[in-house]
Amino acid sequence: MKSRYFELLRQVEQERTTEQVTSRDSHILIIDGLNTFIRVFSAVPALNDDGDHIGGVTGFLRSVASVIRQVKPTRCVVVFDGKGGSVRRRSIYSNYKANRAVKTKFNRHEEFESLEDESASMKRQFARIIEYMHCLPVTMMAIDNIEADDAIAYIANEIYTKENERVTIVSTDRDFLQLVNHRISVWSPVKKRLYNPALMREEFGFSEKNYLLYRTFIGDKSDNIPGLNGVGLKSLLKYFPVFTEDREITIDEMISHAQEAEKKYKVHEQVANNKEQLDLNHQLMQLKDVDIPGNTKLLIADMMHRKVDRLNTYELKKMFMADKMYTVIKDVDGWLNGSFNTLNAYTSL
Repeated sequence: MKSRYFELLRQVEQERTTEQVTSRDSHILIIDGLNTFIRVFSAVPALNDDGDHIGGVTGFLRSVASVIRQVKPTRCVVVFDGKGGSVRRRSIYSNYKANRAVKTKFNRHEEFESLEDESASMKRQFARIIEYMHCLPVTMMAIDNIEADDAIAYIANEIYTKENERVTIVSTDRDFLQLVNHRISVWSPVKKRLYNPALMREEFGFSEKNYLLYRTFIGDKSDNIPGLNGVGLKSLLKYFPVFTEDREITIDEMISHAQEAEKKYKVHEQVANNKEQLDLNHQLMQLKDVDIPGNTKLLIADMMHRKVDRLNTYELKKMFMADKMYTVIKDVDGWLNGSFNTLNAYTSL
């Protein structure tokens, strides 16, 4: 694992030193904000001198800084879900995300007196993160009625389309793997893997072009989207040879293959008899052609073309001291210089 990790860092550094940076948009780093915050809030037990939990804030800032140092982007964008972001998909499928628990999966309960205390801390730290973001040389985005997934996909797929514009998405959400191509990569902060077309084929056994199709069959438990019973990766690879071809396969092709198979198995029946479910899953999960209003697309494009503010060290350090975060990040100047200062050079390009 360590050797793979260091090899990844070596490749990223090599790409960064050999490519010619022509603009601030040569290499865009897009971070799934809420995904990152929930992950670190649930895992980082940091307390300040007052005994207040600050793991959400420090974990978020350190995660963003860490991936900036690793990827070395020319620009960083942090995208959060907008208010009412799930409304559109719930209008299509009423049970979308219906299984999301109110209670957070926190594994250090002794730091909070109650669930209410934990929830209040989460809200307070999330609001504080937004304030910190305003001091950093990053673009922050949250648009009402739009999920972060759709905004991120639109930025990666529609705004940056030139061959010399690379995009790296940071999230543990596997839906983003459907966007992987020769320009777009996905960094998994948990697996410590940078997903590109070669790694997709190595890990899954089929082309990255068909990852969305694969997800359409298996569903997504985290979003309460049901898959087809008995249909998984092994059965798709074994009973549907067409699935491994290096081209984009359609649902209709898979159904035709199931109907025409000489020797029928239960997996063939499941695929052949569930076109309606497959079409619904595809509609809910696809990010290659996001269904968002035209005025929202214009707003996203406008936000991406605006000037990027430079690092405001003074205001950030004021908040840093007020929150007593020096118990976790001891050398704030060195930390800023090694992470966010690197983006300052690109803000004026």
